[in-house]
Amino acid sequence: MFLTLTPAELEAIYLTAALASITTVLLLIIGTPLAWWLSRRRGNVPAALEAIVAMPLILPPTVLGFYLLLLFTPDSALGRLWQQLTGSQLAFSFSALVIGSVIYSLPFVVQPLQTAFQRVPQGLLQAAATLGASPLDQFRSIVMPLTRRSFVIAASLSFAHTVGEFGVVLMIGGNIPGETQVLSIALYDSVESLRFDEAHRLAGGLMVFSMVLLFLIYRSDQQSTGRMRA
Repeated sequence: MFLTLTPAELEAIYLTAALASITTVLLLIIGTPLAWWLSRRRGNVPAALEAIVAMPLILPPTVLGFYLLLLFTPDSALGRLWQQLTGSQLAFSFSALVIGSVIYSLPFVVQPLQTAFQRVPQGLLQAAATLGASPLDQFRSIVMPLTRRSFVIAASLSFAHTVGEFGVVLMIGGNIPGETQVLSIALYDSVESLRFDEAHRLAGGLMVFSMVLLFLIYRSDQQSTGRMRA
C-alpha cells in the first residue's frame, strides 16, 4: 500500500502524525492538572468550566473553526501579536492547526482523566498526607500508578481524534500542501477532484488505523478487567 502513495500523500501523513503527536503532548500537559482540579472541586465555577471543556463534543466543528478563524486573523489582537512576534500570520498556518486541535480535542483527555481521578480512594491520599507526603508526591506515587491506563486511553483518543479532524482544520488551516493539508483535507481534495484511487487509499488507511487503535484499547480494557477479577 505504501509503495503506491504519492509524495503529496506521504507529506499529508507526516503533517497529520506531527499534528496529532504535538496536540497529544500539549493536551496531556494542559489536561492533567485541569482534570485533577475539576475532580477535586464542586460548585458553579467548576461546573461552568466542565461545560466549556465539553462543548466541542456537541458544537459543530465549523462553528468552532469559524470563531477561531476570526480570532487568528491579523485584524484581531491575538493575530496581530502573533504576527509581531513571529513575522507570519497565525491563520492558515500549522500553528493554527495545533491551537485549534488542542481546543477541539480537550474533552477527550480531560474527561477520562477526571473520571479516573475521582475513583482514586481518598483514604490512600489521606494516609499518604499523614505520613508527610506532599500533594505532588501523592499524585506521583499514588494517583498516577492507579490511573496509568486512563492516561493511555486519553492519549490514544486525543491522537485518533486529531487525526480525524476535518471541519476545524479546514476552517483555520485551509488546504495548503506541505503546510496545512493533513489527511482529512487531502481526502476531501481527492474526492473533490474525482481522484478516487487516492481517496480509496487515504480513506482505507484511516479506517484501518481507527480499527486497530480501537481494538488495542478494548483489548487492553479486557485484559485489565481480567487481571482485576483474578
